[in-house]
Amino acid sequence: MSDILWQPDARRIADSPMDVFRRFVEQRHHLNLADYPALHAWSVAQREAFWQAIVDFFDIRFRTPPEAVLREGPQMPSAEWFPGATLNFAEHLLRRRDEAVAVVAVAEDGRREQLSWAELARQVAGFQAGLQAAGIGLGDRVAACMPNTWQTLVAMLAATGLGAIWSCSSPDFGTHGVIDRFGQIEPKALIICAGYRYAGKTVDQTVKINEILAQLPSLQQLIIVPGPEAQSDTGVYRTEADVALWSDFYRPGGEPQFVPVPFNHPLYVLYSSGTTGVPKCIIHSTGGVLLQHVKEHGLHVGLGQADRLFYYTTCGWMMWNWLVSALAVGSAVVLYDGSPFHPANERLPDLIDAERISVFGTSPKFLATLESSGLKPRHSHDLGSLKTLLCTGSALSPQSYDYVYRDFKADVCLASMSGGTDIVSCFVNGNPLSPVRRGEIMGKSLGMAVEVWNDAGQPVIGEKGELVCTRHFPAMPIGLWNDPDREKLRKSYFSLFPGVWAQGDYAEERPHGGMLIHGRSDAVLNPGGVRIGTAEIYRQVEKVPQVLDSVAIGQHWQDDVRVVLFVRLQDGVTLDEVLQQQIRQVIRANTTPRHVPARIVAVTDIPRTLSGKVVELAVRNVVHGEPVKNTDALANPEALEQFRDRPELQA
Repeated sequence: MSDILWQPDARRIADSPMDVFRRFVEQRHHLNLADYPALHAWSVAQREAFWQAIVDFFDIRFRTPPEAVLREGPQMPSAEWFPGATLNFAEHLLRRRDEAVAVVAVAEDGRREQLSWAELARQVAGFQAGLQAAGIGLGDRVAACMPNTWQTLVAMLAATGLGAIWSCSSPDFGTHGVIDRFGQIEPKALIICAGYRYAGKTVDQTVKINEILAQLPSLQQLIIVPGPEAQSDTGVYRTEADVALWSDFYRPGGEPQFVPVPFNHPLYVLYSSGTTGVPKCIIHSTGGVLLQHVKEHGLHVGLGQADRLFYYTTCGWMMWNWLVSALAVGSAVVLYDGSPFHPANERLPDLIDAERISVFGTSPKFLATLESSGLKPRHSHDLGSLKTLLCTGSALSPQSYDYVYRDFKADVCLASMSGGTDIVSCFVNGNPLSPVRRGEIMGKSLGMAVEVWNDAGQPVIGEKGELVCTRHFPAMPIGLWNDPDREKLRKSYFSLFPGVWAQGDYAEERPHGGMLIHGRSDAVLNPGGVRIGTAEIYRQVEKVPQVLDSVAIGQHWQDDVRVVLFVRLQDGVTLDEVLQQQIRQVIRANTTPRHVPARIVAVTDIPRTLSGKVVELAVRNVVHGEPVKNTDALANPEALEQFRDRPELQA
């Protein structure tokens, strides 16, 4: 088929952990699973056998053995996975203790630090001793507002090793963004950087830290990590809590401790984006995260002990939690703190070569920016180590698939993924056994009973609908914070189709098993009663070279909805009638007349979340004169003002 851009050869398939696992299952259960679709079908039909196989294949070590694999009620959410089992998350990430490199941490200014597996364990033990001396233990919340450095990783492993609950944000969150998150979970300890560097600028956090401290009365211990221009005066922080610098808090010597906790003991609290109100605090379980992540890293990505995984992320995005779990399959991780485009757009391709990264993770926006800048890493860089390119955060356009294979690297597995903070993992993603088709995600994740349903609750193929998961899976959140009767949890995920998880994605399953994500369901456009995913429009607009970025919304107009497209143009380009007609013709030629925007409006910036996602709902609210409840979740909240009271939208 002409839309196949890459496919694995027989040797790559045979060497992949996914195929080794397939043969492992065949032998254990006397089956014939000829390909990935057969393996996936079995993993959903026989969930208990599948998840037990994951436990055995990856040598998950229960301190107390489980009484069963799964106990579930008649309707989701009502599952208990591996009841009676105890284990420790950090223990599995620290199983290697040799002198090979485990963590490489690179700063924007080029400073580089690395830890071996043995040194990582020593650092965890030393920080853990400080936590214990501060009275941190089972069930206590340890929060961090930190850049993506090795200290953040060490602190997480130290806290979860003790059975504490970890929660993280990044320094680019505003004061209220941090308080809205951490204020709900009442942390006992907070790790925070005194300052950080981004895009060549140094930011001092002293004032912000004191504003945050004033709203965290639960805090008993504050640990300060000096910034780029070292802040070592702990006396500037106004708090009743004990205050210590990282270097003073750390107590060298000893071995890390691993407190066994139940399978469903809280591990992480992650947060919804918070663009429509105070963020939801999503509680993820120890065993659920571990099993889901070893499955994704070890099988879907195919990571092993010789690999180095990089993902461009801040500590405020779920991809940080996902990235560091690669340690559990023995893979090294490369951490980067700073702008991906400083001092130039080559920054991260340079990093691939310098650190011999084998799996590189990024966002569609990053790839689109590289393409628009004219960078062709295939011609300017070696990239010999790179075997897989991961992408998530929003839908990846067919044009970006073309760019990767034309200008990035021809022989690379491009694995687009989609899941969410809600499950800190993926519903649909790549796998090393399948071909890459232009514009498509390869397929469904193992063990995930993913379907696309129409409004009547019927599964459909080749039609757009709601992405749902019809059966329990271990990475389902165990609850939301301060939701004892789980009513908020049910309303968030199970209200559209009772007893079925609805992710909130507008999706499509192709006949051969590939998947498309057409945008968020709550941002779907509805002109004349026809549902249109915003990603369908973005895929076409990206073909217009004069347009750098865009956002589409539905504007209420004359008892209907009309499509409005806002565009950010190349420098020096004017949105004249000729360009508007060009944009409309591209959209009409490749979609339907209903996709064509009634109004096209030029803006100088498109508002995005701190993790790079376009905030269509916030734009829609501003256009309709409605409040945006939480601008602290945005990377560039000032951009919203451009959408208010636009004369182009009054007629």
